[in-house]
Parts: sequence; C-alpha cells; structure tokens
Amino acid sequence: MFENKGRTELNQLGEFGLIDHLTKDIELQNKSSIKGVGDDAAVLDFNNKKTLVSTDLLLENIHFDLAYTPLKHLGYKAVQVNLSDIYAMNGTPSQVTVSIGLSSKFPLKAVEEIYSGIHIACKKYGVDLVGGDTSSSKQGLVISVTSIGYADEKDICYRDGAQEGDLICVSGDLGAAYIGLQLLEREKLIYLENPNIQPDLEGKDYIVERQLKPEARKDIIESLKELKIKPTAMIDVSDGLASDILHICKQSNKGCNLYEEKIPLDPMTFDTARAFGIDPTTCALNGGEDYELLFTITQADYDKIKHSADISVIGHITDPASGCHLISKSGNVHPLKAQGWNAFKEN
Repeated sequence: MFENKGRTELNQLGEFGLIDHLTKDIELQNKSSIKGVGDDAAVLDFNNKKTLVSTDLLLENIHFDLAYTPLKHLGYKAVQVNLSDIYAMNGTPSQVTVSIGLSSKFPLKAVEEIYSGIHIACKKYGVDLVGGDTSSSKQGLVISVTSIGYADEKDICYRDGAQEGDLICVSGDLGAAYIGLQLLEREKLIYLENPNIQPDLEGKDYIVERQLKPEARKDIIESLKELKIKPTAMIDVSDGLASDILHICKQSNKGCNLYEEKIPLDPMTFDTARAFGIDPTTCALNGGEDYELLFTITQADYDKIKHSADISVIGHITDPASGCHLISKSGNVHPLKAQGWNAFKEN
C-alpha cells in the first residue's frame, strides 16, 4: 500500500511529536476560536449564540475501504460528514476536533495525506481544527471527528417541527453515493481476481466523487436564509431518503407521502443503476451517504423555492394516522420502510 522508500515511522516522532507535526501550520479563522491546539482544551466564545455539537466515528472496513479510498479524500470526507450535521440544524460550523487511531502499517506520509484532506476541508468551509487525539490501533484506521457550531436559538431547526400540509424538500440529487460505492466495489473485485486489469471508472467521475468526496450543503443553508425561509424540520440524508424522512415523521408525530417521480436522480446515477440491475429509486431511498439536506417548509414558502434549480419538492406531510407512503410513478401506494444503513447489521 505504501512505499518503504524514505518511510518515516510514527514511533520515531512519538504521540506529541506527531501532533506537533500535523498541527504546526494551523491558522485560526474564527473569532470564536480563542485557543486551539496546544493546551489541555480548546477555548471557544460564541457570545449569545447557542452551541451545536455533533460527532461521527469512521472505522476502516466498516465505513471506508482503503483499497479504493484515497487518504486525502478520507480526511476530507471525515470533516464533511460532521459539518453536514451542523448545517442540518440550520447552524454554522466553526470548529472541529479530530481523533485518530493508527496501526503501525501507516508511515508518517500516509498520516500527512489524511490531514491534508482535513485541512483542505477546514479551509474551504471556514472551520478551525482546534484539538483532538492520536492513539495506536490494532483494529485498523479509526477517525473520530467532532464538529462544533453555533446558531441563534430562533434559527435552529429540529426534526420535530414538521406540520400537516408542509412540503417535503430535498437539495441536489440522491442515490449517487450509493451507486458510486457499487461501482468501486465491482472494480475492487475485478482487480483482486486479476491485478493486471486496471479499474474502469472512465466517465463515472460524478458518482465516484459523491462517494469518496461528498460536500456538505453550506450553500443551501445560505440560500434558505437569503430567501427568508426557516424549515419547519430538517435532517441530512446520511442513511437514505426513506430512513431520514421517517426520522422526521417519527419525531414530529406525522405521516408523509413521497412521490417517486419527484425524487431527483442524476442521469449518471440512473443509467449506472440500471446497468447494475438496481432500481434507481432504491438507490435514493435506501442508499445513504448523499449528505443532501432533507427539510419541510410551509406551503406559504413554496413560491420562494419553486424556481430553485437545486431544491426539489418531493412530497408533503400528512396526519399521523395516514402513515408514511411512497406513491410510485404508476400511482400505486407503498408503505415507506427504512432499509438503509444499519450500523449493527450482520455482514
């Protein structure tokens, strides 16, 4: 995996030497970051804002496969999936902490690659890396990121605010990350059977990038604020559209109708799914890892978003007794079931 030529072993630096090496060039970007890396704890000051905190854990061979995941992309993605949670609260992320568990197979160069992706993500989204931890790991690579952000109390969006008659909206398109993963898994199997065959990903950049290098939808939050829209409920699509709209319905004690024909699918996602013999709608409903924003708005706000090229209205909220349903393109009504990512499902 990694060349031994010029290899610097982590034990040559030690834990604190490694931390110093990886964080020596950090420049704080936010006024709320009073003290970052270098002391027992970071010091943050948000004045009168409410503080938002979210943590995600990424485990090798559970959440990512190093056979096809570039380390720089992995670092970038680890930050993105956390920022997405803060945006899903209608907040502004401002700091992250990163903890990483490493085995002896990783030389310093590999760790630098991971952190280069972390730094790129932080710089792009205006977020400060203010702390974390490093440790040895015998179970493979472990990355834990905690994101910290802020919002005015009146602006925070929870999952429990959807009301009957509200419109269900989603940003971007869905299913691309899942079908990108299927493509990468196929190419990995082909390579394992015959290492002389190079991966064939030509023309599939979009779906591969949606899996390996997702982008948190900061732009959607900014657009909603410009349009003076506060969603009544919001969540990011990490586990699949079906699972995540059911979270909103459960927390809000409501039902919903989703319309299959309204679910946004990129043509590459659609065509690749068909080539794999997978229903494209299934990719959107159950695939996950899209990190788009799924939210509800009042009908009075519809005129504000109806011409948006990046927001789709895909259904509406109903009373709880009606249940949660998908209306197919042919008009058939199907109960909506969560069949997306389950962290504890047996492989």
